[in-house]
Amino acid sequence: MRFLSHLILMFAVALTVGLGLSWFALSDGRLFGAYRIGPWAAWPAAGSPSPDPYTRAHIARAGTLQLGQSEGLEFVATNDSTGRPLDRSCTYRVHGTTPVASFWTLVAEAPDGANIARDDAAATMHSTRLARNEDGTATIFVGKALSPLNWLEITGNGPFSLALTLYDTSAFGGVGSGADTLPIIDREACA
Repeated sequence: MRFLSHLILMFAVALTVGLGLSWFALSDGRLFGAYRIGPWAAWPAAGSPSPDPYTRAHIARAGTLQLGQSEGLEFVATNDSTGRPLDRSCTYRVHGTTPVASFWTLVAEAPDGANIARDDAAATMHSTRLARNEDGTATIFVGKALSPLNWLEITGNGPFSLALTLYDTSAFGGVGSGADTLPIIDREACA
């Protein structure tokens, strides 16, 4: 009888741990299939002909059209560089360099993927229409409060994410691809 109770207990523990890890991998597989640089996460295999199972789960869960590997790569940040979740009541300064790309865009999105830029404002910031710093880097302010230089105005309340899409990029192209730095996201102030 003791053997049977231990067997049932071991089976229950194995089932719980197995299902728990599977749920975690499929709900937040960034630990398995994603490439992380600071607060940014990308799924480099998303546009490949044969993505790994975690990337497939991410694609199915997101339900969005993915860029092919030769077309570009999307990095998404849901936290700032200190690890705090992005909140629409705060203003953020996104600054630094991006990997080499022909063109890139920065979009603020709600958790459901909807663009949260104000209706009569620019829906996205992109690399061809930026005021750049003297060293060639860019500084973009994201928030509701009027900000100098490059300002991506957002609306609403609650959490959001930033999506940085690099088009025609050499990121993840092998040695010396330049994909080791991405912009820093600093929280400036909150309302």
